[in-house]
Amino acid sequence: MELQKAEAAGAVFGTDRRKGLGGLGGTQEGPLTEVHVFWLAGMSCDGCSIAVTGATNPSVEDLLAGAIPGLPPVVLHHPVLSVGAGSDFIAPFKDAVNGELGAPYVVVLEGSVPDDQVLPEGYFSAMGAGGFEAETQGDEPNRVTDWLKQLAPGAAACVAIGTCATWGGIPAAAGNITGSMSMMDFLGKDYVSALGVPVVNVPGCSPVGDNFTEVVVGVLMFLQGIGPLPEFDELGRPSWQFSETVHRHCVRAGYYEEGVFAEEFGDKECLVHVGCWGPVVQCNITERGAINHMGGCMVAGGPCIGCTMPGFPDKFAPFYKAPPGSAASSAASRTYGAVFRRLRRMTMRADNFEPIWDRAGEVPTAYARRQREPSTSSKMMGFFYKKLQYQGTVDQAKRNREQPQPRSMGILDQAELAAPLARYKPPDAQEAEGAHPEEP
Repeated sequence: MELQKAEAAGAVFGTDRRKGLGGLGGTQEGPLTEVHVFWLAGMSCDGCSIAVTGATNPSVEDLLAGAIPGLPPVVLHHPVLSVGAGSDFIAPFKDAVNGELGAPYVVVLEGSVPDDQVLPEGYFSAMGAGGFEAETQGDEPNRVTDWLKQLAPGAAACVAIGTCATWGGIPAAAGNITGSMSMMDFLGKDYVSALGVPVVNVPGCSPVGDNFTEVVVGVLMFLQGIGPLPEFDELGRPSWQFSETVHRHCVRAGYYEEGVFAEEFGDKECLVHVGCWGPVVQCNITERGAINHMGGCMVAGGPCIGCTMPGFPDKFAPFYKAPPGSAASSAASRTYGAVFRRLRRMTMRADNFEPIWDRAGEVPTAYARRQREPSTSSKMMGFFYKKLQYQGTVDQAKRNREQPQPRSMGILDQAELAAPLARYKPPDAQEAEGAHPEEP
């Protein structure tokens, strides 16, 4: 039987469909009860699968269990993670191809699409065997490209995960014999899913797992009628994830501004001079982290090599060589950064003193011998800086200079205040002397 489109699928990308509940196999009377996800692996290293299983917000387990309020459970058909194997594993794929699944499904592609449709025989990537009819058996492998070609038209959405699936990636680099391409390239510019959704791209090599699961949740919420349409950019990327550059949120960006750069791997400063493309690469790993909002390339000391970008890898080669544009920008930042870096250190040195210490003329700690006092130039700089800082308002620093010093400051050095402490003896010592503890 043929899968029927529900009219209440939502006005996706301008298609004239009423917002509401349902989807492929759904009805107008109620929400989706389950969604199948068919995971295909083309020219892949399986790194995307590993990244997704590490997602935490939301996690794959939350999606499979239907633990997210309002969303249906996801039935995942994954060639590595699924318990079933052989014909039992392939059966739902064949049902979807033949319109007999009876439920909406999403196609997820990991890895690039090889150009094996033009081969007279053979394949570069295959899954299952025996053709696509429900009852057919045999040993002839089914090409992944055939699965994609037959599943895509009836899918509620097609999602490309990882740079190989989104832009071609490593298998599409110069010298590769597979003629690999992205999911968008294979399906064509006019492709839209059964619900009117173009290919959704979540790039990365490997991608941030949370980026993928977050997109899946956003699409499901929209199809259920309980959330807005997720916003994608002109290349089908989630715009809230890939609109900013790596550099803008990088933990090392402050060093760039001050003109301080790492000269070798392991240095803590900005990584531009050791081959970082962060200023021009759209990615959110510096703010989101790799797994569980921790880690990430630049946080771990690795320069950005542009793995989320459509031009990767060839347009960012050779890796770990400073981008040509960094010569001019880093020279400029070195010039003005050197000045402002020193001015900031002067202000920092002046403001690293409590007002009490300024009045007392000392830092009451054993570390004071290491604490450099503000220099004359720092004090002069601070004077004019505070004038500007408090312009039009109350000069709190000046008010603080009129505060009385605490009388018990340095109490152990004051005989009259330290005396009661000297008279006190611990209870054990008093018992040894046959005395009773003194009353407070």
